[in-house]
Amino acid sequence: MEQMEEQVLYEEHPAMFRNHPFLFILSVILIAAFGLGLVILLVWWVQTLGTKLTVTNERITLRKGILSKYTNEVFHTDIRNVQLDQSFFQRLFDVGTIAISTSGQEGIEISVAGIPHPQQVRDLIDEHRRKNR
Repeated sequence: MEQMEEQVLYEEHPAMFRNHPFLFILSVILIAAFGLGLVILLVWWVQTLGTKLTVTNERITLRKGILSKYTNEVFHTDIRNVQLDQSFFQRLFDVGTIAISTSGQEGIEISVAGIPHPQQVRDLIDEHRRKNR
């Protein structure tokens, strides 16, 4: 049987505006208040830039951090449960929280909020989870 090369199917950073539109607007308004909003937006942007969810045909990888690094990988064959959580406004803006638990761990192993197109991510994971059994 021929070994297939690992392919990236989805790769995204969490969304800022679409995930928390009211907080984003409030931060923009607070720019006039001693630049406080600018600081909030800058810290939020760096956190968003430093977080990335990658789904391949073999695994899911969550990377966090710019100066320090945190990486968590879960192979599709080990996934027990995929949770999708969306508030009303997150559904309107097509973002949400993806949480993944495995058979080897108790609780959630990977959780990331503000992911664009979370239903697509869940469907990709489920599709490859079935293929890799």
